[in-house]
Amino acid sequence: MDLAVVNHKDYFAKIGNDHKFPINKFGELANYLIEKKIVKKFHNPYPCSEETLKRAHSEKYIKDIKDKTLDENTIKKIGFPLVDSVVQRSLVATGGTVLASKLAINSGLACNTAGGSHHANFEGGAGYCVFNDVAVAAQYLLERGLAGKILIVDLDVHQGNGNADIFKDNRNVFTFSMHSKSNYPAKKSISDLDVELEDNTEDAQYIKILKFNINQLNQENFDYVFYIAGVDIHFNDRLGKLKISDEGIRKRDEIVTENFFSKGIPICGVLGGGYNKDFEKLIELHSILHQSCAKLL
Repeated sequence: MDLAVVNHKDYFAKIGNDHKFPINKFGELANYLIEKKIVKKFHNPYPCSEETLKRAHSEKYIKDIKDKTLDENTIKKIGFPLVDSVVQRSLVATGGTVLASKLAINSGLACNTAGGSHHANFEGGAGYCVFNDVAVAAQYLLERGLAGKILIVDLDVHQGNGNADIFKDNRNVFTFSMHSKSNYPAKKSISDLDVELEDNTEDAQYIKILKFNINQLNQENFDYVFYIAGVDIHFNDRLGKLKISDEGIRKRDEIVTENFFSKGIPICGVLGGGYNKDFEKLIELHSILHQSCAKLL
């Protein structure tokens, strides 16, 4: 069976060539996955509907994004210019995670080539996150009766504060974030399980901590998993503070995907952050998620 992977040309947005966010990575990752025969073809998403977005975001915020009437402070907090292509990208990438979440139910595994916008909360966006795609997709699955107890495994270097905020009173979604203690956001939210890592944590310690926590989570009866596979934990990342190698990232992705897939729990994998100093290396690191999933099918 081929791995179901969602991608769209509109994952690229016009944010300026000198922007810190590596927006070209989405198109280049898609090319890499085809070139390396990790994926044969992509599933194309539709822009996420307002009805679906309202499950995780306020109507006012959605309207302000679509109408481009968001206040300057919130635009600055997000970090992207509020232009048509950014609005379109945000809607399509969120629709991509919703589509991937449904595809995973059929085959046990599916991935988006974007997603993991975990800093956006109900009232607004932040940290290069406009809409919280995983939160939107999780609410969608719950309301459609497609999942009953969801686990979000967030291994981005930054805390998944948006998911922690959105699901703080929702007993059907368990938020697990393992992140750099000293990194963004300065004020952390409270996830169901937060694991804070010291600066310069290396592979052996990282994998040991991850395995321990995954074993703890195995005691719960989750029937669906979202996996945010940020590669900003890499030692050469511009925004990370950890010292994880290429092999450490591969090991991490294999531990997470094999653990839940072997138990018959559907997994939806999304990209998360990555700001490597070497752009080609960034694409290679992001592809490890898709490689790890494809290997299991």
